[in-house]
Parts: sequence; C-alpha cells; structure tokens
Amino acid sequence: MSIQIQNLNKSFRVHVRREGWMESLRSLFKREYQTVHAVKDVSFTIDTGEIVGFLGPNGAGKTTTIKMLAGLLHPTSGNINVSGFKPQEQKNEFKKIMSLVMGQKSQLIWDIPPMETFLVNKSVYEIEEKVFRQTLDELVELLELEPLLGKPVRNLSLGQRMKCELAASLLHRPSILFLDEPTIGLDVHTQEKVRQFIAKYNREHKTTILLTSHYMGDVTALCDRVLIINHGKLLYDGGLQVLTERLTPYKLLEVRLSSIADIAWESFGEVVSFEDGKLTLRVARDRVPMVSSELLANFDIHDLNIQEPPMEEVITLAFQEESHVS
Repeated sequence: MSIQIQNLNKSFRVHVRREGWMESLRSLFKREYQTVHAVKDVSFTIDTGEIVGFLGPNGAGKTTTIKMLAGLLHPTSGNINVSGFKPQEQKNEFKKIMSLVMGQKSQLIWDIPPMETFLVNKSVYEIEEKVFRQTLDELVELLELEPLLGKPVRNLSLGQRMKCELAASLLHRPSILFLDEPTIGLDVHTQEKVRQFIAKYNREHKTTILLTSHYMGDVTALCDRVLIINHGKLLYDGGLQVLTERLTPYKLLEVRLSSIADIAWESFGEVVSFEDGKLTLRVARDRVPMVSSELLANFDIHDLNIQEPPMEEVITLAFQEESHVS
C-alpha cells in the first residue's frame, strides 16, 4: 500500500479584515481571526501502481491535501503514511521517492534551457550519471523533448514547458507522483500527448499517481477510481462507472433520421434536443435496449449512438447532491 491517510484534518487561522478605513485602522491594534477548516476528517488508501483521480471544485481541499501528502503542509490532526514515511518529517529518503507537479507552478529556471534544470536535479537527487542518462533518454523520447533541451525556458510554449516540468520531476524515478492540474492551459492536442505519456509511464514503472484536474478528459482517460471532495469532506471513493450509474440513471440516445416525423418523441424518453435531423433522448438505463429496438424497427434511421452522460454532468451532480454520493 503506497498511500494511507486516516482522519486527516487541516485548519488555518485567517485574519479577518473588514471594509472601511476605520476598520483597517482598528485592525492595527486589535486583529480578528477566524478558523478555516480546509480538510475535515478525510481517510483513504491508494495501492501501489494505482492512478486515482482527486476531484472537487475550487477551494474544496484538493491542493491542501496534496501538499500535506507531499510534506509541504503539516496536518492539524490525523495520520499520513506514504510508502512508510511521514511526509511532514521531510526526510531526504522520502523526497527521493516522490515528486509533485503543479500545473500553475514551475521548477524550471526561466532564463536558461531545461537541460540546465535537469542537471541541477541530477545533483540535488544524487542521481548516478549512468542512471541519469538512461532516464533522460527515455523521457526525451517519450515526451519528444529533443528540440527543446537547448532553448531558454522563456521561449517555450506552455505545452512545451509542461512536458519539461514532467521530465524534471521524473528524473529521479519517483515511485509516488502527485499531479495537480498537469494539463491546465494546454491545447487539446498537447493534453492528449501528456495523458498518453502519464498512462505509459505508469504502466512501465508502476508509479502510484494521485491526479487532480478540472479537465474531465484527464480523469476519464487515466482513472478508473476517483475521490471526490467538497468543503473539505470526502464525499465519494470508488469507481467512475459506479458513480455515473448512481447519479445518472439514464443514457443519451443520439438518433439521426432520414426524415423528421411529427410524432410524440416524449413517449420514448426525455427530448434533450432535436435539430437538423438529429434527435437526442435521455432514456432510463433499463429502457435503453427496448427504446433502441423500437426506434430501429419503426423509423428510417441513418445512425443510432448510445452514450453515457458527459462526465462533467456527473461530477457536477456529485457536488450538488452530496447526500446521495457517499
């Protein structure tokens, strides 16, 4: 078992500043504080080699939890075990087995090429020359970095920088990888390339990965299991498909018709849209086979497509209906 946390809590004491110059003046002599509970009694385990999605709206407690797992923040209470280490102790042995990639933070040095940062990391992590060259060659090939190694970081696009960030974080071959919004701001093509790399790296090295992302494409492509957190509380821990079936007891039927028939389509399911010869119905899961058969038997249909609801819709429902998720 790679990661285990039990009854994890994190609270912050925050200065309250009220509006108006009189309140500002008063705060110089007497400050008001309030306690913000960012993470509340969270428990979960992640096995070696798993890729687990960690989802929640902004301010839900995702990044706070990841920072505690990485040892950047100390928990207020609770226990954290990451491959036998307590992250808050910040032991060098722990730092050598984990890596944290934050899409909105950079470890690359702005005015020098990525290769210089790679050499700095080689020294910091005390990587042997042979292992360093072998790992670097592998990462350069997988991420297509060869043309980028000698260019100053400031001249690289966001996607190119993100790929270099991943390489810099993986040079010491960590067994634990925390990815916080790794594809934020990237174009669709680069997002897909990064996802493919993460999946392949996980398969080949059995790296345990905890991934946060607002792009559901990242989650559906990489994670069979998700953790959902909101207001600091863990709402769900389980399979994506199970969550989808629980929160959306329907599927979407997209039907393309050769001609538009003037009938009561509502008898087949809830009409989501009907335009340009394309009909989209929301149909209860247990009725999908019957409705599909009836449509095919009674109408001149060019195409019929059965889809799960968009994952964005499922996750939004999870945030809105907390009592039905856990």
